Amino acid sequence: MPQKEIVVGIDIGGTTTVIGLIDAEGTILATSHFATEAFPDIAAYIREMARQITTLLLPFSTEYSMKGIGIGAPNGNFYHGTIEHAPNLVWKGIIPLAAMVNKIMDTPVLVTNDANAAALGEMIFGGAKGMKNFIEITIGTGLGSGFVANGALIYGHHGLAGELGHTIAIRNGRACTCGRFGCLEAYVSKRGMIQTFTEMMTSNTDEIKESDAMDLQSITPAMITEMAMNGNAIALKIFDETGKILGLTLADSVCYTEPEAIFIFGGIAMAGDLLLNPIRHYMETNLHHIYRGKIAVLPSSLPNNSAAILGAAALIWNQI
Repeated sequence: MPQKEIVVGIDIGGTTTVIGLIDAEGTILATSHFATEAFPDIAAYIREMARQITTLLLPFSTEYSMKGIGIGAPNGNFYHGTIEHAPNLVWKGIIPLAAMVNKIMDTPVLVTNDANAAALGEMIFGGAKGMKNFIEITIGTGLGSGFVANGALIYGHHGLAGELGHTIAIRNGRACTCGRFGCLEAYVSKRGMIQTFTEMMTSNTDEIKESDAMDLQSITPAMITEMAMNGNAIALKIFDETGKILGLTLADSVCYTEPEAIFIFGGIAMAGDLLLNPIRHYMETNLHHIYRGKIAVLPSSLPNNSAAILGAAALIWNQI
């Protein structure tokens, strides 16, 4: 009997690296993880990665053959297989990751950034199955995006396209971690949402009950969501304002690729219609009239806790 095919999907985060074995249906057969920060030497890191992949594969070696390794990483460049100047990783500069992993594992290795990986995961395993034009928005500590047009992910000339989070949403606005001012990510992200909440709380204390007072240093998006669900006026304003800023940006983005749908993914997106309804309203209201009523804004159907490795594996499945 011929062997089935299996792919390794790897999510490299600033704190943790997660490895998964994924079959063609998107079933995760096994996972492992280790601390990224524990390996400041990139060669030692790759040796640990290879060791864990080999260990994971061992029980499946008779039934499955590995077709390749897909890696999602901050500032991952698909064209060159590199990680380039990622601010939240322990390695600096340009890391020739694909070449280094391939040298040890002797299998095809593809690298892209984590938002592009999520877009591919949505296309192969999620709600975008069968779609040739869509946008994936990932909202976490920052805001990432992946653009799929005519059935292919848009990488751009240098492999760095699709950075919607670093388009200017508010002119001369908040300082962004990239060094610019007013980036979308500075408003629509975990830290952006918290900053908006803090600003509103400190300037609208007369609108909230004394019982609502809290330590602003410990606030989280989950806490803001809970408050909004309980009817807190400030928290509800946060979602409206966050949805407005993203909705306006998406209204402009539609003009570039005319997607069939826009998928919203990430922990903040788990707030559901609290966030999605304002996005839909402000996007639709501000769309060019030729696009109105044609673009769906949908929650991602990728599982939040395993989307990153599914997306990374989709890099290889997409090539196959």
